[in-house]
Amino acid sequence: MATSLIPHVSKVRVSSVLNRDVKQFGKQFLFDGQDETCWNSDQGCPQFIHLEFSSPVKVSEVRIQFQGGFVGKECWIECKNCEAGEDASLTKICSVYSEDINSLQCFPVEPSPPTTALRIVFNTSTDFFGRIIVYNLDIRGSTT
Repeated sequence: MATSLIPHVSKVRVSSVLNRDVKQFGKQFLFDGQDETCWNSDQGCPQFIHLEFSSPVKVSEVRIQFQGGFVGKECWIECKNCEAGEDASLTKICSVYSEDINSLQCFPVEPSPPTTALRIVFNTSTDFFGRIIVYNLDIRGSTT
């Protein structure tokens, strides 16, 4: 059974934060469970969210709640294959086809190899300036 892998996240990086205002729009708001807070990227493409896990995990689903009008288009998920060794680089494992809506969207991930790092890449945005707004992010799967 898939459970949230967020408790196993040891490090989070994002490509940018709107006006560098991390107190109001920082990465910490991706997982806080509050509907009023969000991560808001600065303008420009591509944008990304990079997660590192404390131990290998198998990802089965990614859940994202965007702000309509600031949704990632042409998105994909990359992971670091633990079976390929310490020096393995991130490789694309699947594409993500999101809708320009406010609702929580669930994206199944085909059986992924055990990974210690995952990156969600937003190559383009529905926003003219390339901004992305994420209210909630959850990674579902299992520990190995």
